Amino acid sequence: MRALFRAGLLAATAMTAMPAAAQDSSVDERLDRLEALVEGLIERIDRQEGRITEQDALIATETRRAIAETRDVTARTDAMEAQMAQAEEESGLGFSVGGTQVSFGGYVKVDAVTQRTSGGQIPGGSILRDFFIPAAIPVGGPASGFDTDFNVRQTRFFFDTSTEVGDDHTLTSHIELDFQVTGGGDERISNSYAPRVRQAYIAYDNWLLGQAWSTFQNVGALPDTLDFIGTTPGTVFVRQPMVRYTNGGLQIAVEQPETTVTAPDGSRVLPGDDTLPDIVARYNFAGLSVAGILRTLRISDDDFGLGTDSALGYGVSVSGRVPIGPRDDFRFMATVGDGLGRYIGLNIVNDAAITPDGDLDPIFTYSGFAAFRHVWSDELRSTVAGSYFRADNPVALTGLGVTDEVWNAMGNIIYSPVPPLDIGVEYMYARRELESGLSGNLQRVQLSAKYRF
Repeated sequence: MRALFRAGLLAATAMTAMPAAAQDSSVDERLDRLEALVEGLIERIDRQEGRITEQDALIATETRRAIAETRDVTARTDAMEAQMAQAEEESGLGFSVGGTQVSFGGYVKVDAVTQRTSGGQIPGGSILRDFFIPAAIPVGGPASGFDTDFNVRQTRFFFDTSTEVGDDHTLTSHIELDFQVTGGGDERISNSYAPRVRQAYIAYDNWLLGQAWSTFQNVGALPDTLDFIGTTPGTVFVRQPMVRYTNGGLQIAVEQPETTVTAPDGSRVLPGDDTLPDIVARYNFAGLSVAGILRTLRISDDDFGLGTDSALGYGVSVSGRVPIGPRDDFRFMATVGDGLGRYIGLNIVNDAAITPDGDLDPIFTYSGFAAFRHVWSDELRSTVAGSYFRADNPVALTGLGVTDEVWNAMGNIIYSPVPPLDIGVEYMYARRELESGLSGNLQRVQLSAKYRF
């Protein structure tokens, strides 16, 4: 009977100690009291019976061992939790590899788009159905019906790294992928699209080296839209390799050059003969940004058989986000310049045309957008926006089949039941007109769900 009592006491000891370890901040004090209680009970039993058997000694030893093991587990658990808390406080989300902290994030986005064009049919499976590309609005053909497509191609993933390299210096990197504008998939069976590099750069102190958003573009001014860009006709939008220096609000960069030329038949030619980088300077202050760019446009004899020539391209862009009240904001961009074609609206027109003598004639453009975002509540917000683009094409050189102007207007409502999740609907109307006077419009309704992580 006595052995059964002591076995029960031992079991109760083990069962009582573990919950205490998990729930009480003063676990050691509870274990000390429990150990003293067990010893006292055993001594009473021994005094009453007047003897200590070998079994008594064994039970007492096992009880003390259970308490010691519980105390050890508690200590190790506390140490582990302290290390995890310290790591999280020092590095945030992510994990360490040697001396490098790695973090990652992105979003999963599902889009359902139905659209109609008045001037022709956009082919099925074309990337032109996934997001708005101004220069691709058909003109001069028969109207299409409403065509519906689903895709997840804007889904995005990125890695960031940070390495302390001594003397208060940190070396960082950013690699970002998505599945937009890539081949390898179809809408028939798999919808499997290859990933592509969006951004990949290294940053050290004030320097950035690699592919990133052009310094001529202010990403912070982009409207809150469901479409990939939204106000595309009036937006500077370029990613490319560069070397950028930043000091406070001032940024100076040399970026990848690439000349685009409109041939006499209206087609686009990419000479690939650039020798000098595009030079960009930008200053950011109080939510606003002013940027300027200088470019050297260049062709050689093997492009048109008319010899080698170069011309100067330049431009200025002013943009920003202005708070209106405690939660709303107004976003805008205005850009003007000569030879800026590939920087504006996903290359609506080219940088230059070519004369019969083989000289480059830069194309003057002006563009802009405005957007107002209203926050209805913590879960609901809306944006209304419009944008405009106009080109001063030398029609004697380009012909009448090039884009003269494009504009669009749009509005959306986005619901976020929880902060990482956006569910929204957006309507867009866009119109494109050629130098010949032919025009076409696009009507588009988009439903989207996006989960950020």
